[in-house]
Amino acid sequence: MLLLGGALTAAPAPRAQPKTMPVIGFLGSGSPGPAVSFLAGFHEGLSETGYVEGQNVAIEYRWAEGGYDRLPVMAADLIGRNADVIAAFGVPSGLAAKNATSTIPIVFGVGADPVELGLVASFARPGGNLTGVSFLNVELMAKRLELLSELVPQAKVTVLLVNPNNANAEPIIRDVEQAARTKGTRLQILKAGTESEIDVAFATLVQLQADALVVGTDPFFLSRRKQLVALASRHAVPAIYELREFAAAGGLISYGLNLIAFYREVGLYVGKILKGVKPADLPIQQPTRFELVVNLEIAKALGLAVPPSILARADEVIE
Repeated sequence: MLLLGGALTAAPAPRAQPKTMPVIGFLGSGSPGPAVSFLAGFHEGLSETGYVEGQNVAIEYRWAEGGYDRLPVMAADLIGRNADVIAAFGVPSGLAAKNATSTIPIVFGVGADPVELGLVASFARPGGNLTGVSFLNVELMAKRLELLSELVPQAKVTVLLVNPNNANAEPIIRDVEQAARTKGTRLQILKAGTESEIDVAFATLVQLQADALVVGTDPFFLSRRKQLVALASRHAVPAIYELREFAAAGGLISYGLNLIAFYREVGLYVGKILKGVKPADLPIQQPTRFELVVNLEIAKALGLAVPPSILARADEVIE
């Protein structure tokens, strides 16, 4: 028995099984259900570089579902599972991934300035282990306020809704407040980071007798788009959103990028890195085309006449 015990003690530890294919760690700030159509863009980008999930690449998905405080643990878990590259969608995911590793390549997709956030050194030469796609959505917030003012010129009180859990919140508030001062618009700031807080924010909006609403850019808000547009409809408040998906779900108007194309760009970069390209050699991509979508059915329900100037610029009109 002693000899057997010694033999067992001296036996080498079992060797880890080699990976049969590279692993992508997918870190999402929002929820999987509402992101199904966007994921098609991500897979399209991967396929253009020769990678197909389940055939020659595996993807480990982690979704925070708006619980941004869970992201550091999720990022660490992906690293522990030997991810070859991490695709991080949303500012909270990008920051969590960066804080978790300085060696594993990270491709982010964020709606903010990645240099200002400290994700990369510059757009042209990111440096380090990060690169990605940035659509500077924060900078589009002022434009959204302008469009809403054009659509609802009689508005006396406009509300800006932001998620305080997002690092984007303060830059968004700063930009929209500046735009509101320029236009002489009275602006109120409301904050919501959970489903119940969204309900509370709309109750406050009613108390403020708000005439218009600007919904800030945020992955959690995107995942709760049905709740947001339903509340805006119930309280008959004209609202502008960041993406077409809000207008398609029953929102009044949206102005922003094509999210499927955005996900595709991230997928392309992930594929290139899997083929051996270094993140530092891939400059930050910036979409240059943005979509204006108007839902005429909702405008009619709100008793709004959409100005010809907006209709002429609209990329899509939902009737």
